[in-house]
Amino acid sequence: MSRAWEAFRTGAGFALLEHARNRLALVLVVAYIPVWLTLEHWFVTPAPARFLLRADGQTVTVNGNHLTMVSGAVNTVTLIVGFMMFMTTFKALSFDRRLALAGYPRSCLLLSKVIAMTVASALIAAYATVVVCWYWDPVRPALLALGLFTAAVSYCGIGILLGAFLRNELAGLFVIIMASLLDTMLQNPMSNTGGDKQGLQLLPGYGPTQVAVAGGFTSSVTPYGHLLLGPAWFLAMWLFGAAAFVARTRSHLPATNDPLPTESAA
Repeated sequence: MSRAWEAFRTGAGFALLEHARNRLALVLVVAYIPVWLTLEHWFVTPAPARFLLRADGQTVTVNGNHLTMVSGAVNTVTLIVGFMMFMTTFKALSFDRRLALAGYPRSCLLLSKVIAMTVASALIAAYATVVVCWYWDPVRPALLALGLFTAAVSYCGIGILLGAFLRNELAGLFVIIMASLLDTMLQNPMSNTGGDKQGLQLLPGYGPTQVAVAGGFTSSVTPYGHLLLGPAWFLAMWLFGAAAFVARTRSHLPATNDPLPTESAA
């Protein structure tokens, strides 16, 4: 087994273990998702709502209660996964720096976090989809789950970026919470009557929300292009975060370029 593969496998194992030991995140996954979606199911009106499904270029009329549950599912997975990745990156940065200075490949550290992020995002998106399906029957639950997964992935990149740049936990958590809330609120016509305006395409949750709504309420629309927007957001944020990670884990000791001693001329 090559050294690079062994380093990558070890890093991925530790990254997954770090997520599993995040008790607050586990509580949020197990309790916050069903509680939030249950409250939306109880208190949000089922009045018809018009949603602009740009993937098909048409406006669809859907149950407002169900639409808000889809929006709430996007909100919960983005908030939780963004929080998980921020805390993991933020807390492990000093340890990762020591590993990098000791010769551990930075690429293996970064890729192992991506693997852990992918596994966590898939599990949380699947769990949120199961909770949604408990209350009503989406037309295509698999596509709904895929939309939630891409939403989680996009905020993973944001969490990594904030964890690599910020030096304060409270600031990072505040940014993630506010970004997730504004992202979903602005796109839901139940909370924003201008949810069909131009400019919403710039939000990180735009593509995933289009995919999730298409999966929840349509049988023929498959927004292939919108499936790529969440991963594109992750890639952009990850590149900035990786650059910050490399900068903060580099050695600040001056390089020694002293010439080798030579024998003095006789």
